[in-house]
This record gives sequence, C-alpha cells and structure tokens, in this order.
Amino acid sequence: MAQLSIVEPGGGEVMELGGSRLRILEDGSTTDHRLGVLEITLAPHSEGPPQHRHSLHDEGFYIVSGTVRFTVGELQHDLTPGGMAMVPPGVPHTFSNPGDVPAVILSTVSPDLYVQYFRDLREWITPDGPWTRERQIEIMSRYATVPSTEHGPEAAQ
Repeated sequence: MAQLSIVEPGGGEVMELGGSRLRILEDGSTTDHRLGVLEITLAPHSEGPPQHRHSLHDEGFYIVSGTVRFTVGELQHDLTPGGMAMVPPGVPHTFSNPGDVPAVILSTVSPDLYVQYFRDLREWITPDGPWTRERQIEIMSRYATVPSTEHGPEAAQ
C-alpha cells in the first residue's frame, strides 16, 4: 500500500554542489519512480551546468525567489518568482543565477532518473578536489544526458 511522504521545512537530503545547494524532497521512492522533486538554491552570479539535453526525462523549474537565467540554444530567458520553465527530452538547456541574491528553484524530474545524478556529483566533489566540466559531463552521461555540442562552450571545441 502506498504511503504518504512528508518533508518538514529544512528536511530532506541536503547537499552542497559547487555554487548550488540541493535538497531532495522526493527521490522517487514514494512515486514509484515517476517523479523526483528538488529544491535548488543557486548562489549569486553562479553558472549552471554546461548546456545539455536529456533523452529520458522531463525537467521542470518553478522559480521561488531570485532570478534564474535559462539558456535554450542561443536564446536566453530570465525568470523571476512565479515563472516556470518546462524542458522536455531533447531540448538543449542550462540555467544560471545572474543576480546579486540567491535564487531558489523548485525542480521536478520525471521520471526520477536524474536524482541519482546529483548524488553522484556529491560523491565526486570534495573540498580539495577540482571541479571540471569534463567530469561533470561524464557523470551526466550515466543518466541519458549529453552536452549540447552545437551550443555553448562545447561548440567552440
């Protein structure tokens, strides 16, 4: 029988990833892996991941506070609280915080496949270890995600 899942304020699985703080609110265990939900806090003036595409999951971003810049191909969209971006499989995208204050996003992944990506990143990042885009891209590849080579810095290579 299904069980109700409750996550209290400040609860959930919390991790620091570079300039981001993630809180896993639903890892898919309650939803039979149909949906994962995360709270993402981006530090001011922080970059996001390299522009990329997912082939097996949808990703949603609801802006709770701050400004989040979504780059989709060559287009940029700045969203503020109450705005939402929904990214279906195959759409190149990345996001960042261009503002002077932290930005908070409520993010969904359906199915929950990508929740484990964040856990893998956490295991890789250490306080003394270097953060490299190449390593991040390798971890993305484990979850049906590839860089968008026709957009962003990867296009120049």
